[in-house]
Amino acid sequence: MRETVEAGAAIFSDELKSYEGLDDEYKHAVINHAIEYVNGNTHTNTIENSGSCWKRGLHGTYVSVEPYHLFRYIDEQAFRYNYRKDMNDGDRFVVAMRQISGKRLTYKELICMERRGAAVSTAAD
Repeated sequence: MRETVEAGAAIFSDELKSYEGLDDEYKHAVINHAIEYVNGNTHTNTIENSGSCWKRGLHGTYVSVEPYHLFRYIDEQAFRYNYRKDMNDGDRFVVAMRQISGKRLTYKELICMERRGAAVSTAAD
């Protein structure tokens, strides 16, 4: 968590023991699912929903996902999720094209990067 989430960020979680000790660095709100699922703005519904969409997309759309390309599939599903409201497929396509305009990644570069173990992110900057 500390390696990938900026200090001071708001984190909403359940009572999993792994999340203990985050209160010092983050705005950490916890929901106890044994008592309630929502308390004001504190809930885990959004992450559970996005995770469900990612799983359906990965298992229902793609025949085979190689582990070393998993982050690319997740990036695609995150893009779809982030642009799901008030947009149709054509609108999302236009947004995607604007974000990749002027960028180039050849297959040869991709394979060389994979063999060296370098991470290549397709997420929008």
